[in-house]
Parts: sequence; C-alpha cells; structure tokens
Amino acid sequence: MRRMTVLAVTGVLAAGLVPAAAADPAGDAPGAPGAHPRWLPADKTGFGGSRGKDSTIWYTLQGGQLSEIYYPDLSTPTVRSLNLVVSDGRSYTAVDAEEKRQEVRRVSADGLTYQQTIRADRWFLRKTYVTDPARSSVVVDVDFRSLTGKPLDLYAVLDPDLDNNGTDDSARTEGDALVATDGNAASALVARPALRQTSNGYAGTSDGITQLKKDFRLTGYPSAGKGNVVQTGRLDVDGLRQRSAELVIGMGAEPKAALDTARASLRQGFRQAARDNEAGWRRYLDGLKPAPRSLRTPAERDLYRASALLLAASEDKLNPGAFIASPSMPWAFGNNGKGYLPSGTYHLVWPRDLYQIATGMLAAGDRAAAERSLEYMFTKQQYPDGHLAQNTHVDGTPYWTSVQLDETALPIVLAEQLKAYDAKTWQGVRKAAEFLLTYKGSNGLASPYSQQERWEEQDGYSPSTIASVIAGLVCAAELAKANGAAADAQRYLAAADDFKAKLPRWTVTTNGPLSPEPYFLRLTKDGNADNGTRYNLGNSSYTADQRAVTDAGFLELVRLGIYRPDDPIIRNSIAVTDKAIGVTTPTGQFWHRYTGDGYGERADGSQWDMDLPQGSRQTFGRLWPLLAGERGEYDLANGDRAMAAKRLRDLGRVAHTGDTMPEQVWDENAPSGQPGFGKGTPTQSATPLAWTHAQYLRLAWAVQAGAVIEQPTVVRCRYLGC
Repeated sequence: MRRMTVLAVTGVLAAGLVPAAAADPAGDAPGAPGAHPRWLPADKTGFGGSRGKDSTIWYTLQGGQLSEIYYPDLSTPTVRSLNLVVSDGRSYTAVDAEEKRQEVRRVSADGLTYQQTIRADRWFLRKTYVTDPARSSVVVDVDFRSLTGKPLDLYAVLDPDLDNNGTDDSARTEGDALVATDGNAASALVARPALRQTSNGYAGTSDGITQLKKDFRLTGYPSAGKGNVVQTGRLDVDGLRQRSAELVIGMGAEPKAALDTARASLRQGFRQAARDNEAGWRRYLDGLKPAPRSLRTPAERDLYRASALLLAASEDKLNPGAFIASPSMPWAFGNNGKGYLPSGTYHLVWPRDLYQIATGMLAAGDRAAAERSLEYMFTKQQYPDGHLAQNTHVDGTPYWTSVQLDETALPIVLAEQLKAYDAKTWQGVRKAAEFLLTYKGSNGLASPYSQQERWEEQDGYSPSTIASVIAGLVCAAELAKANGAAADAQRYLAAADDFKAKLPRWTVTTNGPLSPEPYFLRLTKDGNADNGTRYNLGNSSYTADQRAVTDAGFLELVRLGIYRPDDPIIRNSIAVTDKAIGVTTPTGQFWHRYTGDGYGERADGSQWDMDLPQGSRQTFGRLWPLLAGERGEYDLANGDRAMAAKRLRDLGRVAHTGDTMPEQVWDENAPSGQPGFGKGTPTQSATPLAWTHAQYLRLAWAVQAGAVIEQPTVVRCRYLGC
C-alpha cells in the first residue's frame, strides 16, 4: 500500500483514466480539463521559508519532491508539486518522487535550506531548496549525474494549483519560461541554463510525465486552457558534460509580476539567496536563549533549533501572530473532495494550537511571538459574544465554527502568563470570561459543558476542557483586579471554585469497568460519570459506554495547577490510561488520544476517510508523540525529573531526518511485514505539526528547570498553595 501511495502522488493519472479531447485550433494541449487535483500526502520531510517580510512564500517537501508552495499567505497552497523526470529518450523514464533511495536533511543547523538526495541505478540527483528572502520565489539548485556513462535527459514538471484551486488554471510558454495563471495569482518557472524545450498540458492526459512514460519524448504544447494544468521543461543538462542547473519558481498577483520575480531571483542565483536566507534565520536564533542543557546530544540540540525555526516559519507574514497548525492536508482533507476545495485543514489557525505554540516559543525566549499570538487571538478571532472561533484562515475568517470552551479559556491563561494587564487585552479577556460563564449548548446543558472537547469530535463534560475553563477564570480574575473590576474577579473565582467542586461528579466514575477505584473519563455526555450512557466515538469507530472510554486529558488538571500530581484519582487514572491506551515502541512510550480512537489510517495503512460507516472500525487512530510531552510535564510536577528527561529523548526520536515532527506515529495496529510501518515511526499524518514542536521546546526547558514552567502561579496558589 505504501508503494501504491507513492505512485498516486506523482501528479498524473494513467492516460486512459481521463477522456482525451482533440487539441483546439489555438494550440491548446489535448485532454482538458485533466484529472481532479489532489494535494500530496501530509508527511512532509521539510518546510522552508524566509525570516523577513519581503518574501511571502513557503514550500514543503514530501516523498522525494517539492510538494506544496504557499503564497501569498500560509492558508493558501498555490503549487502542488515540482518533480524531476529522467529519461534516455528511447526506453527509460523515471520520476524522482518514485525512487526509493532518498535522503533529506537541513543543510545547516541554523537555517531552513533543505537538500534531497536520490540515488537510482542509472543516475544520482541532489536538489537543494531555499526561498529568496528578498522576493516571493523558491530557488532550487540541481546536481544531476549519469551513472551509466551515457547522457540522460532531465525534465522539470511543475503542477500549479493557483490560489488553492487547481481546477481553473491556464498555462503557456513565454520565451524560455513557463507561466501559469488563474486570474487571482500567477506562477513562473525559469532555469539557468535556460530550458531547452517546454510543454503545457493537463494532468493525467497530456502532461509531461504522462508523455514521457508513454513514448519517452515530450510533445511541446505551447499552452493549456482552463483546467488542472501541468507544465514541463527540459533542462539543459545531460548528467555528464553539464551536470548543474538552477530552477526558480516565482509567484505574483499576475503573470508579469511572477515572471519578473522569477528572473530577478535567477539573476541573483542560488548561492546568494541561500546565504541571505540563512543569515536571516541565524539572526533570529541569536535572539533566543541558548539551547537548554537538558538536551545532551548534538542531534537533540539540532532538533531543538529546527523546532524553533519551524515554529517561527509557521507565522503568516501578512497577519502577525497567525501561526498555522501545519503546512499540510492529511488524508481525505487533501483529496479536494466535497467541502474541501479549496482545501482548509491543517493550514489554519486554531486557538488551542496557537496557545501551545506561543508557550513553546515563550519558553525558548521569543516573547514577542507570544505577544503577537495573544493580540491576534483577541482581535481577529473575537466573536461578539466573546468566544473564539474553532479555527480560522490566517486573516481571521472562520473555517469550522463549533464551540470549544478550551479555545476561549487558554488565551486568557496566556494573557496572565504574559502579564498582559493593559486595558485593550482586558476588554477581550472580559468578553471571553463572560462567555465561559454563560455558554449554553443547544441541548440546554451549560458551561463547562462544551459543544466539542479538545479532540474536536464530541460534546460533553471533558476534564481537559474544564481544567482550561477553571484556569481561564482564575487568570481572568487577576486581569479584572488589575483593571479595577473587583466584582468581576469575585464572580470568576466563585465560578471556578464551583466548577472544581463539581468536576468529580461530571468526569470521575466510581463504578466504571476499567478499575475498581475512581478514575477520570475522557468525557461524559450527561454530566454523570457513574451513568452508563453510550455514544458513538466517530471516525468509523464503535459505540461505547462512556465509563469505558479514557484519555489523558485529566493531566491538564495537574499541569495548570488545579490538582496535585499525587492525588489518588490522578494516580489511578494514570494507571488506567497506561493500560488502556499506552503503547511502548522502539522509539519510546506513547499514547492514543483515547480508547477506540479511529482518526488515523486504515488497517492496511491506506488513508483515513471521514465517510466510512460508523461501527465499521476500518480506521485506527495511531499514537500521538505530543502526549509523551504532556506526560513528561506531569512527571516533573510529580518530582521525577529523570523520567521527564526520558520522555524528552523519546519525543525527539520520532522526527524525520529533515527534523519535522509528526502528529502521529505507528502503533500496535500497524500493518505487519511491510516496510515503512515501523512502530514508533511517523505516519502520513500532519507533519510538521506545530503543537509537537512546541511541546518539544517547552518540555526541554521544563526539564532544565525541573518544574512545569507553564503552570499559572495564580491557579496553583489558589488550589494547591504557594
């Protein structure tokens, strides 16, 4: 199945799958509109961008190729892929993304310049990528070598999906350049030495890969009208006498701007772009704290720097403080099916993830980033009733609209951590706190009942959500006092105390099947943890008694300073979750999100799909490495610094060689006997996941300090004593 997936993402379909049409008199390529556009898998091995604001372009790497390019903001993927194709012109064609022997690495520890190396039987190919910090272009240095002693042809195949919609692009050749547009955005591909031959076609019918695989030669179509266009250019290299070339993909609002940008970057050249790019990131790292001593090896310190860089790169240039969850579209989200064209997840802003990112960057020494995040949340994401949107595009436009109380509470906690007592912040905090007090679901249940908990799939009373609400209200009280609103402070504290008192009834079962002693549940639907209320877990999973479903969300009660780490219910709940959803892998101990989670690949490793019938148990949620980071913070609260340090090392082991960290790793249900499915190694889930990188930074500093550095002092003092 892994091999089938790689073949499926090369950008083309077999010619017979899409009806061909005759070329029109204007010279358009045949086969319009081409195959339905789909984004590449989400397991990115690289994510690059520039530090300055002059370059509003980012790129990702996946499966041996350049995958998405984002422009002009991080919510807008605008190029699907750039593949290189090798052919001898007679009997052999190979696409670089299909070759198995691939390596990827960051060129230096202080930047986001990436290098992909591919070794095939007949040829060797090294591609090095960087964004030009002076303009919106991606520059690629190509080193190509024939290993047969005979010349080979090398082609660049670019698949534009302009403005996050690959169904309506047009493409043409302009001199030695390939230009595409859809009326809202444009791209241009140029090369040095100049492209020797060009062609514009449609995906799956007349694109370059389809042509070269069919008869090993390229038909030079000058243009391709509206559809899923793919552009191909033959490089002036043969792998023997001429082995080097540079490619530039420039972006702009219209074709001339894109072409001017591409040519300007080409004149400057790869080396200068790389030097300037790395200098910008080096200045950024110099402004942070040195890596903590808790990171013992060069590889751990390299991953730490990479995490700081990748988080910084995840901030949109046009909307300061808007950090996306991941530059990826996993599984069905990337298929551009019904409801996902243009695509959304995960290149959106979640207040929950943004809180994690902000606290991670704050720990690393980037206070300004945390402050921008806070300002963003209380301006562009503020609803009139005070709650924050479930997620938004980087410009603040809501995408999904369910109410998740933790996403309204956690920004308040961040405001207190930053001591943001100014009047403007207080206005936003006050609205949010009032919403936490007054929210009522359509079923009549009132806060801290939430329409969705932190995994975004169920309504009910959730320990993790209620922990954030309690902490948010206590922190809001501090801001209220600082702004002369003593009466508000008293109301917030009284509600927080009331919620804490009722928490066991809502979420701690005394008669559940997982232990004879009381333990926390994932959630309850009805606010009575001893009721055997049943609900369907979703994601093709089964229906279960709420008392039989556990997760580790209760650890938020310890991290935020509401419960002691040695509380008997906490201790027993840890034993329950370790047995029910904990898995030890070769890279460390990790956890599922909750009992029966179905948000992950199918049993054979193929992609998750939201439309599978409930109860079919066709998909399996895998292990989430970030949960090891949360457990490490608990270990610190419990006084076990050595175990927390081990969790930190385990968390670091799940990264790709390009230092990107995944959402999920393979678990006990991984397909057996096949390469690519090793337990504890990354799945095709969202990668890099900013939350995972933020957890790595935060845990590294927490281990250094020997304490939970993110715990709000005001919350701990109220419930545990100072």
